[in-house]
Amino acid sequence: MLSKPVIYCMLDYPGCFFWTIKVGQLWCNFISVNKKMMKQVKIQQLTALYLRAALGIGYVWLVADRLGWLGAYGQPHISWGDWEHFMVLSRKTMSFLPDALVTPLAVLATIGEGIFGLMLLLGLFTRIAALGSGALTLAFALSMTISRGIDSPIGYSVFTVSAASFLLATLPGYKWSIDSLISKQQLS
Repeated sequence: MLSKPVIYCMLDYPGCFFWTIKVGQLWCNFISVNKKMMKQVKIQQLTALYLRAALGIGYVWLVADRLGWLGAYGQPHISWGDWEHFMVLSRKTMSFLPDALVTPLAVLATIGEGIFGLMLLLGLFTRIAALGSGALTLAFALSMTISRGIDSPIGYSVFTVSAASFLLATLPGYKWSIDSLISKQQLS
């Protein structure tokens, strides 16, 4: 008489189930793939790539603009064109702080945006870069709110950029990134 089959299931990857069935002394293994789940994973991977690129380019662009690498002040598509024009905005945005703190904070923000932007573009320590850029942008949004009112950060979508950074930090993985390459090397 045949014994009752015993079924073991292990979820190893979103949408893939690895099944093992034991009937007596016979073991059978097979994989079941949930195509809908796999499609959602692919969409999530593409969304993460899009978020990384959009945020990373945005941060690097801002740094390049304030350092004058994109052109001079007054040219089309140039917000600041140099450090002095950027500092005018920084003084207005941080008007509630002592003047001695404005320049160091502007320098720190610029360094942070540059580093976080490059990290996001490369996909290097993505979660840390996303959290850091989200916190930095949230601080900027709150500074804008204090100094100019709520309409300014909302009009420039600063809260949205901050939220997008925090959302990126919650994603489970970052395909097409240095993080992904590092994790593959650690597995082998």
